[in-house]
Amino acid sequence: MIRVRVDRDRDTRRITGFRVEGHALFAESGKDIVCAGVSAVTVGTVNAAEAVVGVELTALMESGLLDVTVPKGLPEPKSASLQLVLESMVVMLQTIEQSYGKHIRLKQNYE
Repeated sequence: MIRVRVDRDRDTRRITGFRVEGHALFAESGKDIVCAGVSAVTVGTVNAAEAVVGVELTALMESGLLDVTVPKGLPEPKSASLQLVLESMVVMLQTIEQSYGKHIRLKQNYE
């Protein structure tokens, strides 16, 4: 199962990072649409943060793991744009979870 944890600031509710770990085990490697969908959404979000918003996220990527931290102290316009990209990711992951809930779990963590 893929486990996704979205970390949020308790007061502002803004996303401060996210962690994706595990494997969907929906189908054999190379044919697993759940894994492919989650990877496309999460890695695409990291790439969009840099290409569209101009913010480089701190990311550790290994087999079965993507751990991302949002930098602190961003100017408000960039921060707001980045949050829009990150919130879009959450909606996309929730959509995948609705269809394939046996293979992905999304948890939001308020720090």
